[in-house]
Amino acid sequence: MNQHTGGRNRLEATPGVKWEQGKKAMIIEKEDCRDREGVFRDRNHAGEVLAAMMAGSTGEDALVCSLPAGGVPVGVKMAAILGIPHEVAVVSKITLPWNTEAGYGAVAFDGTVRLNERLLSSLRLSDEEIRRGIGETERKVRRRVDLFRGKRPFPEPGGREIIVVDDGLASGLTMETAVAALRKAGATRLVVAVPTGQAETVKRLSGQVEKVICANVRGGYPYAVAAAYLKWSDVSEEEALELLAKGPSS
Repeated sequence: MNQHTGGRNRLEATPGVKWEQGKKAMIIEKEDCRDREGVFRDRNHAGEVLAAMMAGSTGEDALVCSLPAGGVPVGVKMAAILGIPHEVAVVSKITLPWNTEAGYGAVAFDGTVRLNERLLSSLRLSDEEIRRGIGETERKVRRRVDLFRGKRPFPEPGGREIIVVDDGLASGLTMETAVAALRKAGATRLVVAVPTGQAETVKRLSGQVEKVICANVRGGYPYAVAAAYLKWSDVSEEEALELLAKGPSS
């Protein structure tokens, strides 16, 4: 039995964990969390739940990469429990000029840009507004890379199991951009691990990675990541830095 088959068998034996074949990868979820809201006390609790789902199934070379800022509490807690290194993969959404909570694309740490062309076709943004949005987000990403990583080079992902963590998946565009950037960097074994995710987004992501772990899969619209949490607030850069200083690193 190879390492990956053994890990799968251990996950399959975990009570309440359901395996489902996605477009390419397996989707692992908690059956008792399906279509529920208020599942997690907070992001720390969400990290604990994901770590319990993954216990005994990660390889010795595994690396957790969380997306700041909201993914940091989840990823740091997961990595600490699982006893594996943690890093930050900076990705930021390109927000609408009139609504900074909604986005039409994302920019990753290596300059990778992904746009939601279908959404853009209905927004009537000018080319100049789109270029301005991309430019502002690129500057934000560069600043956050300096803030969270400084001069430390990103670890070589080739051959390692890279577990990409965020606090949830709504449209999934930010996660897709992270996945694309990590693929460019040489990652061949990518796992997406999120506490909560919209069902169609989870299935779409399963076509781009080797495994998707999502405790709370919820179908239908509208969908809000925050609805999965009893306690929810934005994570500031200062809070993320404090957690990173205390957490495991590579």
